[in-house]
Amino acid sequence: MILKPDYNVETLFDIDFNELKQKGIKAVLFDLDSTVMPSKSGKYPQNVYELLQKLNKNFVIAIISNNKRSEYIEKVKSQSNFSVIGNANKPSPKIMREFLASVNIMPNETVVIGDRPLTDILAGKLLGAKTILVDSITKDTENIQTRIVRKLERLTIRK
Repeated sequence: MILKPDYNVETLFDIDFNELKQKGIKAVLFDLDSTVMPSKSGKYPQNVYELLQKLNKNFVIAIISNNKRSEYIEKVKSQSNFSVIGNANKPSPKIMREFLASVNIMPNETVVIGDRPLTDILAGKLLGAKTILVDSITKDTENIQTRIVRKLERLTIRK
């Protein structure tokens, strides 16, 4: 099934990045809002920031977001020492493909990590990358409508 992620974990900290490295993964493409920072906050939680800094030593990493607000993306870029790309139009893999070409990495050497099956996971699958679905970084504090939408989305990936 095209929406079914290769891995489904609760948090970024449940991902075995050493195993991914051993399997030939060279690039890690993260979604932004609700994956590496609370939605529309423009600020990484300290533990996520530290994880990204550690990963940046072993992988090419990038944030690929559908967010179209240039001032918001610039705010995120200002605190990042890796690529941050907005207006990605996921699930289209075009922007991810262009980024990977610019760093000379193949899609099959890439993992896409995000919190949405219908955008992040589908984009990763269409790209030809491995995919990891994580729960929203703020799943316990999101409003009830967002929780319901997430639950419905996850029904699309069940066996």
